[in-house]
Amino acid sequence: MRRLWTPAWLARHALAAGLVAACLLLAAWQFSRATGGNVLSWGYTLQWPVFAGFVAVLWLREVRRAVRGPAAGVPAPPEYPPAGPAEPPAPITPAGGPAGPVRRPVITHRVRTEAAYDDRGDADLAAYNHYLRWLADHPHARPADYPGPAPAPATVPAPPPDAADRPR
Repeated sequence: MRRLWTPAWLARHALAAGLVAACLLLAAWQFSRATGGNVLSWGYTLQWPVFAGFVAVLWLREVRRAVRGPAAGVPAPPEYPPAGPAEPPAPITPAGGPAGPVRRPVITHRVRTEAAYDDRGDADLAAYNHYLRWLADHPHARPADYPGPAPAPATVPAPPPDAADRPR
């Protein structure tokens, strides 16, 4: 029981009591609004005490855990990391290979993939894809650093259909 009177537990008790009191005060406030004609406040009048009950249940559960102590057979986690230098892990060696750590390959470049579709017909989609490509090429840049969309490529209008190609 004595561990519930430490400064940390006193702060927890004060926080729980303050939250319960605040929820009940908010319920009273919503009740006054509901009786004044605000129909929506009836729901909040019922909701705030539920929140207060939730805080009280959690607080009681934590107090019970502190009083009971750790469960039987389960070691308690250390309060602080053990003092002294930690031992480095043993190096991983390949089976039957030379002693020493196994080196993993490191990807140092990005693989560029091209889109599986053509966005030249949609100017907005092309501008958005250009923006995404620019962001991928400049990973440390902010979106505000974007210089703007690339100029649209000059398009050649399609020739008019011949009179012979028209259906009759």
